Amino acid sequence: MPEPAANTPHPHSATLRRLEKSSGTLAAAAIARMDAQLPWYRAMPPENRSWIGLVAQAGIAAFTEWFRHPETPQAISTDVFGTAPRELTRAITLRQTVEMVRTTIEVMESAIDEVAAPGDEGVLREALLVYAREIAFATAQVYAQAAEARGAWDARLESLVVNAVLSGEADEGALSRAAALGWSAPANVSVVLGTAPNGDSELTVEAIRRAARHAKVQVLTGVLGDRLVVIAGGSDQPLQTAKSLIGPFAAGPVVAGPVVPDLLSATRSAAAAAAGLKACAAWPDAPRPVLADDLLPERAMAGDNTARDQLVEEIYRPLQEAGSALLETLSVYLEQASSLEGAARMLFVHPNTVRYRLRRVTDVTGWSPSDVRSAFTLRIALILGRLADTESPL
Repeated sequence: MPEPAANTPHPHSATLRRLEKSSGTLAAAAIARMDAQLPWYRAMPPENRSWIGLVAQAGIAAFTEWFRHPETPQAISTDVFGTAPRELTRAITLRQTVEMVRTTIEVMESAIDEVAAPGDEGVLREALLVYAREIAFATAQVYAQAAEARGAWDARLESLVVNAVLSGEADEGALSRAAALGWSAPANVSVVLGTAPNGDSELTVEAIRRAARHAKVQVLTGVLGDRLVVIAGGSDQPLQTAKSLIGPFAAGPVVAGPVVPDLLSATRSAAAAAAGLKACAAWPDAPRPVLADDLLPERAMAGDNTARDQLVEEIYRPLQEAGSALLETLSVYLEQASSLEGAARMLFVHPNTVRYRLRRVTDVTGWSPSDVRSAFTLRIALILGRLADTESPL
């Protein structure tokens, strides 16, 4: 249908006039059919229903203008959806929008015989079919743009939350942002740190999300500099959680912080994981992933005061309170290269007595003196405890 020249009557002017006069009636008929056929429309608040009515009316008006100048490029998405606020794309799903558009097109199609001038029925029907295709593309574009904008905004929010936790500045604002991202405040939260891979960070984040869905844990994640940070909620097994999420991490150590009750407390888990990641260089054979608490000796030697205090309070003090015999036996046993007989000779007791006391050490501290790695941790705890005693005021 060629575009009419200036001052040249429209080749279908009679149909065009009828279409213009019928636009209000068609819009009302479309709204009435939505109310009758679409349950979700009836359940919507009046404000949203009124916006939908404006969208339907704008769609019919846009079709009229498009029929007037079919060869002129029309910004259909702007003409039709520009009347509704951006929030409407959150309130109405893409499926519901498709149903709304389909209903409006069906109403217009059913009125073709009444609206079209005699002989123009076929022209109007063909024009409506083409316009329906353009509206479908416009609908997809509007929702794609909304999803893209929402995804970019969500990524910024998530980055703010992750950075707040990692920097120790998580507050109520971080909780609000996390809630906006769908974080349902799960119990048992831990932070996993490692090196981020090269390449697109969005792909890395999406890979973490897929792994989290498979592991059935909630995550907030992001790439901060060269670090990949994952805040995981819903599991009281941090090592198992880290193993299930380890795939997207680059080569190198991956450290899981201890479990804490909630997101606000996750700063402690993040601090432990960060200290562990720094201290991993001192334990080249550390497993991957590794718990931050398994790196307590290296963290303490690297200057982590929290690790020093934890070794003293969780190992040295309980042994001290359990009686001098345990501390003395453990010290002698470690000095004697973990020899039961050698320790028994030094203590003037039977080897079975040494064996019993070492089992008590394990019961009290959770660390076994007969294990090489645990013995190292116990030795560092004894050293730090004695130093703490000498530093305490008399």
